Amino acid sequence: MRPKIALLHDAHAAAGRIDSSDTLLEAQAIAATLERLGFDTTTVPVGLDLGEVRRTVRTLAPYAVVNLIESLEGRGQLLAVVPSLLESLGVPFTGCSANALGVTSDKLRAKELMRRANVPTPEVFDAAGLDSTAWIVKSVFEHASLGLDDQSIVSGATAVTRLLEARRSEFGGRWFAERFVKGRELNVAVIAAPEGPRVLPVAEMRFEGFPPDKPAIVGYAAKWDPTSFEYHHTVRTFAVEPELAARATDLARACWELFALDGYARVDFRVDAEGTPWVLEVNANPCLSPMPGSRPPWPRRVWRITRRSAG
Repeated sequence: MRPKIALLHDAHAAAGRIDSSDTLLEAQAIAATLERLGFDTTTVPVGLDLGEVRRTVRTLAPYAVVNLIESLEGRGQLLAVVPSLLESLGVPFTGCSANALGVTSDKLRAKELMRRANVPTPEVFDAAGLDSTAWIVKSVFEHASLGLDDQSIVSGATAVTRLLEARRSEFGGRWFAERFVKGRELNVAVIAAPEGPRVLPVAEMRFEGFPPDKPAIVGYAAKWDPTSFEYHHTVRTFAVEPELAARATDLARACWELFALDGYARVDFRVDAEGTPWVLEVNANPCLSPMPGSRPPWPRRVWRITRRSAG
């Protein structure tokens, strides 16, 4: 019999926002590739009934699980719950451990750990923030640029407080503000390999044709709204100068070690006018969707080196 792989995703994905439903496309692409590689696959929607999840996994008895859990019932704060269950069951799964997922998904906690380890990350707003400082308001636990748009960057304590209240009212959950680093944006993917973490080519998100008064950020529209200006004018390139790429690579490795990452992860940066890269966040369960123009079997290398051992 062919080995069986279970692909787990949030059951809420189909009814949720487009950033959530994108997980279903990930599952389809990964399942198709695994079938070509000689595996049988089963896609399992997962909810908050952990007893049901346990029974399903035990019944399937999979060779391994592909963890596509980015939230439970749309709540990013719960993304580590199912990996914790899988670890308790001794079931191997792809990607990072439950602990790494839990720590990095809490952006405030992750930033505090980075500061202690001297990893440069923008400071968090407090009521004493200077009125001249630009701040960007973000969700503590949600990813996919939820709530990020042209109005997300404000100056002064009053404006920050008002926007935090507005975002909590609109989206729920916890929100914070960090110093906005005006400049460039980089993404660095890292995957586990037998010789240690392997940093993939450093990518830059370029904001082509953005008007001078438009914030150069990868907001929600840039990722998910194909009718928007941002979607078509935010372009990924790998033409990053070697010196900057080397600094970002070193910091990505430092984050890998700091958070005990495994499998695969992505570190996001902003680069200021002096060329200093600042770590925005560490995504320990990044999107694995095939990029335009990619050829199957695109996850082959990822699958071979990211199957976590149980326990």
